[in-house]
Amino acid sequence: MPDNRRERVILVGLDLSASGARPRVPADPLVPEAAESLDELATLARSAGADVVDRLLQRRDRPNAATLIGSGKVEELDALIRSNDADTVVFDNELTPTQQRNLERALDAKVLDRTQLILDIFAARARTREGQLQVELAQLTYLLPRLTGRGAAMSRLGGGIGTRGPGETQLETDRRKIQRKLKNIQDELSRVRAGRSIQRRQRQSVPLATVALVGYTNAGKSTLFNRLTGAGVVADARMFATLDPTVRHIALPSNRRVLLSDTVGFIRNLPTTLVQAFRATLEEVVEAALLLHVVDVSALSAAEDTAHVFKVLGEIGADRTPQILVLNKVDRLPDPSIDVSAAALRIAGETAAPAASVAASARTGDGVDALLDSIDRCLALDPVTRAAFRIPVAEGAPLHLLHEKARVLSTNYSGEFVDVEADAPESVLRRLAQFLQHD
Repeated sequence: MPDNRRERVILVGLDLSASGARPRVPADPLVPEAAESLDELATLARSAGADVVDRLLQRRDRPNAATLIGSGKVEELDALIRSNDADTVVFDNELTPTQQRNLERALDAKVLDRTQLILDIFAARARTREGQLQVELAQLTYLLPRLTGRGAAMSRLGGGIGTRGPGETQLETDRRKIQRKLKNIQDELSRVRAGRSIQRRQRQSVPLATVALVGYTNAGKSTLFNRLTGAGVVADARMFATLDPTVRHIALPSNRRVLLSDTVGFIRNLPTTLVQAFRATLEEVVEAALLLHVVDVSALSAAEDTAHVFKVLGEIGADRTPQILVLNKVDRLPDPSIDVSAAALRIAGETAAPAASVAASARTGDGVDALLDSIDRCLALDPVTRAAFRIPVAEGAPLHLLHEKARVLSTNYSGEFVDVEADAPESVLRRLAQFLQHD
């Protein structure tokens, strides 16, 4: 395939809901419509650098054990490949080793499934050594049981989707060598995780809370991260544009400093392999004192996307962490002045009510000040309290501490004393207890 030609992809989905095998429950947004899932698969394929030239949706009572979609649809798919001059077929469902082998024999095209496509995007986006190791671990773990069926795919020359990452040489080695490689990656990842744990303990030795951004992919997390921190994190419309976590300091209105962490976005049907492999990256979410759950409030699928994020947070043990629901992209709404409470209830539901909700636009900056105030109120670590202080004028250090570590609201000089009202963290209150004024 010429280097300047984009890979031409056909998408294939299997709909089991129409037959009653997997009925869609209206109240359960975690059961995706096959067509909606195919739309997201198309976005994933374009993010991987491919052109989606056609799609095929098969409705069956149950998956076909040999080919997933049945022999008749395989023939129809083969005709679509020829008429569209397609290079690759991507299935929205995970293929078994037998199904992938049979499809590769029947079709004159590369055959991938949703997991392989996501792994390929991750391989292209990983920048840090940790991210690269996690991608390689996930790819090799996924491909190991499929080694016997890779003959057709391995004989095809050229690059494209599904060929990035560990590379063909590892796949051509015997199973024992690959298992040894997996062991080496796991050992190296353990060392990386140990280093991250040391860094986290060093951060936690100071009263410095971590706030993690979470949300559905392309909800605007990285744009919000850049708005809050001034960092230059990549922010674009591609899925998984942010893969490796980034941590920066930010100052809250109370003058408390916290750590803000940007993490990978979630999607529906996130493969378990990826959740397990990227557990080290997701530790920033698990260890956070507060989550900023960013939602694209302008998206029609906002409630469904939010439900999938809640599901993944539950899988990694972060579902009990306090959350602020950030209704992002209000600038895209016909009326940006939305009823925040009503919108949050519609999107998150009553059972997953967040600690607070804020409407904002990371692109324009609207609502960011309200978000920072909300973070100040919701953080349990070193909580902020409004207090009055009477400090001798000769005592300059306590006054300096208040201006540096608290939000000073008023200052009045009277004779030998200065009266100060401030929103101060508990750590500052303890240090200045002797100057506190009690009602």
